[in-house]
Amino acid sequence: MFDVDELKDKVLNNYKVTKEDALNLVDVPLDDLTSAANEIRYHFCGNKFDACTLINIKNGRCSEDCKFCAQSNHYNTDIDVYPILSKEELKERSLAILDAGFERISYVASGRKISEKEFNIISQVLEELNNERDDFHVCVSLGLLTKEQINTLKKLNVERVHNNLESSRNYFKEICTTHSYDEKLETIDDIRSENLMVCSGGIFGMGETFEDRIDLALILRDLGVKSIPINVLNPIKGTPVENNEILSNDEVCRLIAIFRFINPDAFIRMAGGRALLGDNGRKAFQSGANAGILGNMLTTAGVEIEEDLKLLDDLGFELTYSIE
Repeated sequence: MFDVDELKDKVLNNYKVTKEDALNLVDVPLDDLTSAANEIRYHFCGNKFDACTLINIKNGRCSEDCKFCAQSNHYNTDIDVYPILSKEELKERSLAILDAGFERISYVASGRKISEKEFNIISQVLEELNNERDDFHVCVSLGLLTKEQINTLKKLNVERVHNNLESSRNYFKEICTTHSYDEKLETIDDIRSENLMVCSGGIFGMGETFEDRIDLALILRDLGVKSIPINVLNPIKGTPVENNEILSNDEVCRLIAIFRFINPDAFIRMAGGRALLGDNGRKAFQSGANAGILGNMLTTAGVEIEEDLKLLDDLGFELTYSIE
């Protein structure tokens, strides 16, 4: 029988988990696995919890055909569609978050990539915030960016750029056909070349296997990604996956624990779909996860921030905005 504690002890001594090791973890009793993963999390990360809040700056009208996405033009979904927020509204929403005591904001825009006009609005807001405040950290999720745009974002003190790989290379073609895995990897390479932190993870419950999940965790480790969002599919009516079964809390906790074994010192971030788990992510945060998006998601409701803060306090986590 596979000894999960033996593998845990090796990880605590900086052993790199292999694919074979990870596949063995799929059948380990869940309580044993999550307990070991949580011990790894504490050893490498302590009780730090990396929190961020989203501002959805542009919604819908996306040219891409990602099967899970309510914002795709390829599907008939019931969502609000709106262009990029004005400079004034984006700045107002940013200040409201900062004034509420939260220091990390993530700007998220729909679409394959943003236009020059849209990029200029974001840049102007960031320039003004940099001149007026010193209590904030910014992440962006703006699709496929150019090297020049990434360089500009760095100059504007953006710390982290998000670009989800979504799944394994092998399974990605089942999720999206309008852009490639390699295009995503090229963007991630450009982000890394500017010494910005990469935020990249996946969406789970799309029909992928545990092997696909493990392959994703391994490539994220190879890329040095330290912020890994875990999104649980919320099947949206009108998308090709509207009838997919929602993952159970236990399955989500198992995949989180395996990600922790493979990426021991990363921020493993509960993102979309956390509200579907039935306990606001409590068990997930005891299975190796140590980061989260607070408040609402892009096109679905999240968890009330006050509930999140109470939960994190109950579990002994300490909010951090550090990118180290």
